[in-house]
Order: sequence, then C-alpha cells, then structure tokens
Amino acid sequence: MPSFILSFSIQRQTLANIQNWFERHASALIIFVLTAVSVFSFVYYYLNGLGLAYNDARSHLDIGRRVVEGLKPGLAQLGSVWLPLPHVLMIPTIWSDFMWHSGLSGSIVSMLSFVVTGYLVFLFLKKIEVGLFGRIFGVFVFMANTNILYLQSTAMTELLLLATMTAGVYYLTSWFKDEKILDIIKASFFIMLSTLVRYDGWFLLFVASVLVGTYTLVKKGFKVFEGTLIFFLTLGGVGIALWFLWNLIIFKDPFYFVFGPFSARYQQLQLESAGNLPTKGNIFLSFQIYLYALFYNSYTLIPILGLVGVVLLLLDKKVKGSVRLACIALLAPLVFNVLALVLGHSVLFIQGISGNTWFNVRYGSMLAPSIAIFMGYLVQRLKSLRIVIVGLTSFVLFFAFANFDAVTIDDARVGSSQKNVSEVSDWLKENTIGKQGFILISAASHDAIIFSSGLSMKRFIHEGTGAYWESGLASPDRWARWIVMRSHDDNDLVWKSVSRNSGFEKYRLVESYPFADIYELDEAFLSTLNTKPVFGKQK
Repeated sequence: MPSFILSFSIQRQTLANIQNWFERHASALIIFVLTAVSVFSFVYYYLNGLGLAYNDARSHLDIGRRVVEGLKPGLAQLGSVWLPLPHVLMIPTIWSDFMWHSGLSGSIVSMLSFVVTGYLVFLFLKKIEVGLFGRIFGVFVFMANTNILYLQSTAMTELLLLATMTAGVYYLTSWFKDEKILDIIKASFFIMLSTLVRYDGWFLLFVASVLVGTYTLVKKGFKVFEGTLIFFLTLGGVGIALWFLWNLIIFKDPFYFVFGPFSARYQQLQLESAGNLPTKGNIFLSFQIYLYALFYNSYTLIPILGLVGVVLLLLDKKVKGSVRLACIALLAPLVFNVLALVLGHSVLFIQGISGNTWFNVRYGSMLAPSIAIFMGYLVQRLKSLRIVIVGLTSFVLFFAFANFDAVTIDDARVGSSQKNVSEVSDWLKENTIGKQGFILISAASHDAIIFSSGLSMKRFIHEGTGAYWESGLASPDRWARWIVMRSHDDNDLVWKSVSRNSGFEKYRLVESYPFADIYELDEAFLSTLNTKPVFGKQK
C-alpha cells in the first residue's frame, strides 16, 4: 500500500476516533459548559447590579418570602394571578435573607432551567437525527443569546417556562416517533408543569392535545383517539384543574385569577381605557409587534435563518411525518403571544413602534429554544452552506456581546418593566429601623418597595395580611405608623380606602416622590398605636 494512502487512512481513523470520543462524552461536556456559562453570567450581572433590575423579579421573590415570613405566612401567600410553581420552588431557600435579597433563591431556578433547556436542545436535535456538529451549533445559538443569559440570571419565570415547555415538546416528539407510552406520560407531565409556570403552558397543552388527537384519529381510529386523548389530558390538565380549585378554596371564586382586581385582565382594561392597548383587535399590528420583539431578542438574522430551518424541516420527507407534525408544537409560543395581543390579554411595547418605552419585550425570548433547534437542523440540511451560516451567526452573536446588546436589560432598566423605587425604599430603610410600628402599603402596587427596603416582612401590612389589612384600612391610625401610597390615585388600594378615612387626618406627609408618597403618624397619637402582632395565627 502506498505511503500516502496509508497516511490518509490513519488520519481518517484518527478523526473518526476523535469524533467517537466527542460523541460518547458530548452530553457531559454540554452540561459542563452550560453550567459554567450559567454561573459566570449570574455572577457578572449580580456584580453589576442588574440581577434585580426587573420589578417583577423582586415581586416573585417577595411572594416566596411571604410564604415563610410575615404577619400571615403560609401557602395562601402564593396568591391568585401569577401561577405558583416558580414561587413554590423558591420556598426551600427563600428563608435565608441572603438568598432572598441577592435574588439567588429565584435565580437558581432560572439557572438550572437554562442548563436543562440547553441540554434539551441537544437531545431534540439528536432525536431528529441531526449530526454532532449541528447539535452543538444549536446549543451554541441558545447559550450565546445575551437576552437568555440575562434572564437566566434573574428571578424571572421565563427560563423555567422554557425548560418545562421544551421538555414537554421533546417527549411529545419522542412519542410521535416511537409511540412508547412512557414518552407520552413524560410529555403530559412536563406540559402540566408548564401550565403551573405561565399561561403560555395552557396554550401548549391545547396545541399538544390537538396534535395527539389528530394523529391518533387519522392513524388509529376513534377508539384509540378517545382513549389516548383522555389519557394525555388527565395528567396534562391536572395543574389547570388545581389552579381553579385553589382560587375557589382561597378566594371563593374559581375564576378569581381571571376577573379579580389583581388580574391581568383588570390591568389591561385600565390600559385600554387610557388608549394604551393598540394591539387589541388588530392582528396585523399584534403580529408586527411580536415579530419585532422576537427579532430584538434573537438578533433578526438568526430568527430569519430559523424560519428557513423550520420550513425545510416540515418539508423534509426523510424525517418521519409524525415527527414533523410534533415539531409544530415548537411554534406554539409564537401563536400564543400573537393571539394574546389580539385578544387584549397581553401588552407589549416596542420603543418607537408602540409607545415610547419598552414593556414585556422579553416575551420575544419564548422562541429561543425553538430557533436554536431549527438552526441546528439548518446546518445539518444545508451542509454546503454550513460555513456561511455558522460564520454569519457567530458574527451577529459576537457583536451582540461586544455591544452588550440585550433588549431585556433595556426593558428592566429603563422600560415600563422597571420601577425606580430606591428613593422610597431608602427612606424607609433609614427612618424606620429602630422604631416600632407597622408600614401600611399595597403589595399589588408597591412590592418593589417592600423588597428594596430590606425590612422584615413582619413590618408590612398589605393585602395578604388578613385581619391586619382590614383593620389597617378601617382604622389606619391604630395600626400604621407609616403609610406608603400614591396620593390621589384610586388604583392604589391604600389611598382609595385610607384617604376617605377620618383617621388619615392624624398623618403628615413626610416625603413625596415620583412613584409614591410617605405619610407618618403624628407623635401625639403614638400612644394608641398597635406595634405588635395581636391576631395570632390566622386561617
């Protein structure tokens, strides 16, 4: 055998051995890299003071804390609007002041979700028979998104939602491919978990049920269709059923989360009355705005390439037809968010297009795992353009990092999703420590102040404190040494009740800030003030 042929054979064998080694150890390497990137990102944003920039992040942490501390601690503090799973997962760590005030109690959930979602992208691409290069590239597209890296470093709920939804669709695809009963059980279970994170999961359950029902009805007949769909929905819908039951037991109305005074619907009605809900009833504008949010979150070129990938995937006859059908579920977040905007159940501001600020632009990140999967498939399918696709993607992501281009940070720092409450919280921190007395405040309006003050939850009388709240609104001068509220704003529940109460005449305005005012009880009336918890354990 000529020497050059022997040399070529040796080189090829060496490359094959290297590839086999990476194939065997790919999972461990992927998880290690994802974990390292996750930890580094959290530390970076924490040291730069951005981890708690979102007002909602502080509110999520406060909900978890109120379960274990306050004038009326307990599971009822989970509330009725935000779904409970993110806050339940905080309970084992939120008792620690450091874990609470650093935001780490919530960030840990997001960080673990980031690692899980990235690995699921890898597994999903393997499931549709994408080679090692395409799988690694797909993970890279997800992992290198600065918006995802920021959100996974916070106590927000997006990453937990992405993890549960992606897991649900992955196992759904596995069932469509192999029809193993354990896969449909796992799909149903993880989709059920997503329904306890955000309402996007409810829509995914609907989409998955339609796909399962359509497939079984066409391929298996009515009896199999009926049995499979009932089986799938029994576990998949248990979270939704429990949420209705929770609202019935705690708030005496199963639809309290829909129609209650703290519901998203109530907030949307206020925006609509002020002319700030332009997407309602306008499908074109809704699609346009969400498309911009998608582009801002994933840098325009990448979603466009992902669109090419999904078209090629759905048309690829080499991929089993049932698998292609299941992949439609990856597009559920797109349909859900557009529908929510059209129906007026959601609001999303893109600066310069709708409103003069950012608001909820992070919703555009909901397709990040799907785009990563489509990109991984694309480089597998268009091998002749692989270098071009990888080069352009790397170019875009490099400049995103170089320019700190993360619209979610803009949303958190300067958009309507943030509330600059430092002046109010700093005043409370400096002027109430060492003094006895409660602070009357609406958590629905001022949860960020409660968190940022650094004070114990036991210092605050708010909507979740039962008899203290009712007594505080009826006789503020007997219960509250300080009152924090927006003056002349009936949307603030404290102002709406207290300003019409004769006891309010005993207070003086001590500070006025753009976001809230602070009132203090005149010293002449301190002798009749309750400063200790007196109601004991409330039901």
